[in-house]
Amino acid sequence: MKIWFVILLLSLAATGCTTKSKARLETQNAFLAGQNAVLQQQAQAAAPVPGVTIIGAVQNPQVPWVSGLTLAQAIATANYLDSRAPKQIIITRGGESAALDAKVLLNGADIPLEIGDVIELR
Repeated sequence: MKIWFVILLLSLAATGCTTKSKARLETQNAFLAGQNAVLQQQAQAAAPVPGVTIIGAVQNPQVPWVSGLTLAQAIATANYLDSRAPKQIIITRGGESAALDAKVLLNGADIPLEIGDVIELR
């Protein structure tokens, strides 16, 4: 916001004489523009990264989305921490859940994921 104020002062000095009301209006506009820029930056920083969520004993519960992401890749990216393999995996997509035995995954079958999937490791 300090940059906007400096820019405003420089622009006023370059333009010459101005009325107090015009200067006040320009100052207010510059201040509001600076506030809007900061709010937009904060909103972009707070926006969730599209991907999948892993619930359970993992180091990174948010896995960023990449094309072709599979269940095994997501669990590996999340860095599973438990020394024992999970017994059950529940995948929730669009409000509907499906449970599968973790042995299916350990036997080599892999499941493609979609953006927004929630994986629960039990």
